[in-house]
Amino acid sequence: MVTMSRATEDYLKAIYHLAHREGPVTTGQLAHELHVSSPSVSSMVKRLEDGELITRPDHRSLQLTASGERAALRVVRRHRLLETFLARTLGVPWDEVHAEAELLEHALSERLEERIDAALGHPTHDPHGDPIPPREGPHEENWGEALSTVPAGRRFLVERVSDRDSAALRYLGDLGVVPGVVVGVEEQAPFGGPRWVRIGDERHPLGDPLTRLVHGHVVDESPGVEVPQS
Repeated sequence: MVTMSRATEDYLKAIYHLAHREGPVTTGQLAHELHVSSPSVSSMVKRLEDGELITRPDHRSLQLTASGERAALRVVRRHRLLETFLARTLGVPWDEVHAEAELLEHALSERLEERIDAALGHPTHDPHGDPIPPREGPHEENWGEALSTVPAGRRFLVERVSDRDSAALRYLGDLGVVPGVVVGVEEQAPFGGPRWVRIGDERHPLGDPLTRLVHGHVVDESPGVEVPQS
């Protein structure tokens, strides 16, 4: 049995995120995600295989087993609850909560985790719109459409914004591109230019790297579209 050390939890969480964002996970992707060397990844992958937390469907890809996914979801739950607690209770900006939660998630006891969950009113989503896995039962990790794929003339409900780039988060937050907001896609500039979107009464250009971070779905033209509060 593999000891659930900080490194083990980081690997399982990284495999979980990569699988849901990008599909089949390779050791190269894992090394890049965790900023570690290939030999380090190979060593940990062997330990995770021996502990029956991951499998190798083929010689290149990695996949969580059922027990590996359960372990990963426990870490994801703690992380997203901590982000929500830091944002709601302590007022930590949404572009800073990810890094803080990364430091705290490994030290959070199950008892304190449940106290935080209860104190927050059992939230379903974190500040970035990421769904918080329940303590028990099924969990769906749905990213929806990326804003980068939405054609001009449509309205788009923002549901999730990737927390991988804090500077991009800060910029998008300043513009008001946050979960629950409906943006109007007005124009795609030619030759790889920005996508112009309307947020309220203001119009802003967003380059492709930014629109790839924003996820949700196209909504109809009727006014008053709202997202349920978590």
